[in-house]
Amino acid sequence: MELIWHKQVPLKVSVLAWRLLMDRLPTKDNLANRDIIPMEARLCFTGCGHVEDVPHMFLSCPFFGALWPIVREWLGVEGVYSHAIPDHFMQFIQYAGDLKSRRSLFHLIWLQCVWVLWNKRNDRLFRGRNCSLPQLSDKVKSNSLWWLKASNVVFNLGTHYWWSSPLVCMDID
Repeated sequence: MELIWHKQVPLKVSVLAWRLLMDRLPTKDNLANRDIIPMEARLCFTGCGHVEDVPHMFLSCPFFGALWPIVREWLGVEGVYSHAIPDHFMQFIQYAGDLKSRRSLFHLIWLQCVWVLWNKRNDRLFRGRNCSLPQLSDKVKSNSLWWLKASNVVFNLGTHYWWSSPLVCMDID
C-alpha cells in the first residue's frame, strides 16, 4: 500500500486510491451492506444490471471500465487486466518496465484514472451529468498533464504532443 502515494499527485487522490484498495469507498454495494441504502438499490446506475461494487465500478462496468483499454492504447502498452483492484494497480505500473521514470508516470496515470472515474461517477449519479468515454480519456490526459506541469516537469517536445505520445513527450519511450 505504500506504493499508492505519489509526490506529484494531490494527497486527496492518494487517499481516494488507498480507500479504493481497501474497499472502503461508498459504492452502492458498500452502502447497502451497511444498511444505509436498501439492498435493491445496489445496482450500477449505468443500467448495466450489475451490483455497483469496487471491482465492477472501476474495472468491469461496460462504461467506466472501458476507460482502461483506451488509456493503455494511449500509452502504447498491451496486457490483460486483473479483476482485483490491488492486482490491477500493480500490473498497470509493471507495464512500464524497469525504468523508474516510466513507472512513476504509469503510477501517476493510474491514480488519475481512478480520480476521473470516481468523480465522473459522482457527477453522473448526483448531478445527472453524463459524459462519454472520449471525454473521460481527455480528462485523464489533461489532468495528468496539469499534475506534471505543477511539479515543474519539462517536456522535450511540448505539451501538444502529450495527447498523442506521452512517453515520447517525457523522453522515456
